[in-house]
Amino acid sequence: MVGVARNGRRREGGRRTREPVSEPVDGGLARLLPDPDRPRAWTLLLDDAPQSHVDLDDPTHLDFEYQRRIGHLIDLAAPPGRPLRALHLGGGALTLARYVAATRPRSTQQVIEADAALTALVRRELPLEGAWRIRVRGGDARAGLARIPDGWADLVVADVFGGARTPAHLTSVEFLAEVRRVLRPGGLHTANIADGPPLAHLRAQVATAAAVFPELCLVADPAVLRGRRFGNAVLAASDRELPVAELTRRAAGDPHPGRVEHGRALTDFTGGAAPVTDATAAPSPQPPERVFHRR
Repeated sequence: MVGVARNGRRREGGRRTREPVSEPVDGGLARLLPDPDRPRAWTLLLDDAPQSHVDLDDPTHLDFEYQRRIGHLIDLAAPPGRPLRALHLGGGALTLARYVAATRPRSTQQVIEADAALTALVRRELPLEGAWRIRVRGGDARAGLARIPDGWADLVVADVFGGARTPAHLTSVEFLAEVRRVLRPGGLHTANIADGPPLAHLRAQVATAAAVFPELCLVADPAVLRGRRFGNAVLAASDRELPVAELTRRAAGDPHPGRVEHGRALTDFTGGAAPVTDATAAPSPQPPERVFHRR
């Protein structure tokens, strides 16, 4: 007899295997696929777009390229182990919130995630540790941001996608002004930005951040920065000097090495792009279908 248990586990003759979990959520069809190389790790897909990877045995393991780069910035946001007050705009499988909780115990974190059904699925199938101070709020990221007190956050992580695109109202100067408002002096903002040739969206997002923050850097695969393929870039912004040298060293040592742009090189990269306002904002580009092809 075959019985499917929670977390997609199937018991066959006393042996436990893992089965994919599929469930409709507010944003489409969510699927949790078991990682064949890690016994308690899962990849979350939403309408076949990879969203998150979680290893329940090791929350410090960041499998996605862009999440490793945000992880480097989290590591460099304060001395090692110091608790942070972190705000996550977009939750997914809560991978980065888990990373902060594991690497910086006693951190206080708020997550704003619009998809309540997705949050319920993640809590059920990929439960959080009881001691972690992670509060997940439902609702729109920008509306939730407006309710955060001035200077509350040491760290703001923006990783919001409606399907595979960042909503337009989360790409503007007005949005980033709200991000800066909730950051304490010296706090760090980091954002996941997806784009491909001719990189018009990414260049405009750098120009938009430069209109709000005095210090910026950008890290991505060199092929993405050269406009050769669609991919993710991670933008970091602050009112203080950023740890560019150490970030460059860490990004270069990744399994898929990244390049860091900063200063004049980053200004040149924008190519004169204009900052985005609420009046001119548009969603990030739709990725090519081949980006989500999985074997």
